[in-house]
Amino acid sequence: MSALSTNPNVRSIKHMAFAVRDAKEALSAYSKFLDVPTDTAIIDYPKSKNRVALFELGGIEYQLCQSMEEGGRFDTWIKQRGAEGLHHICYAVDNIDEALEHAKTQGADLRICQACGVYGSHAHPEGYVAFLDNDAGGIEIEFMQVYTPEELEKYKAVKGI
Repeated sequence: MSALSTNPNVRSIKHMAFAVRDAKEALSAYSKFLDVPTDTAIIDYPKSKNRVALFELGGIEYQLCQSMEEGGRFDTWIKQRGAEGLHHICYAVDNIDEALEHAKTQGADLRICQACGVYGSHAHPEGYVAFLDNDAGGIEIEFMQVYTPEELEKYKAVKGI
């Protein structure tokens, strides 16, 4: 039997992001082996200089993330490790401030959002996000408090990552 976390802030996995050299090539493997649609959108995000294939599999959003320039976030990560792989897991939380406070009481530090240049909770296209400067088994940790419908209206101006 597996152990159950008692952290009241974490609701689910929002998404898993994989650092890849080529999003289109990585997507073709998911299409071939897991029947992900071959016409899945691959989106360029100019602000963060990333190219991302987005799809859902088993109720979880997958992000196949490619740096659009050498030295970018995912390119650097791949070079440091010598391979592509799971870069970070984003956990959906009910209250991002409480989730961050809980993590900090356990010794966590905050990491800067490379796309926005902000430490701690801040607005992104889908919700408030924050990154820990600590990882778990080599995997970065991101928290997201998904917007309510009212907040989504307010933050429609937040474009891209």
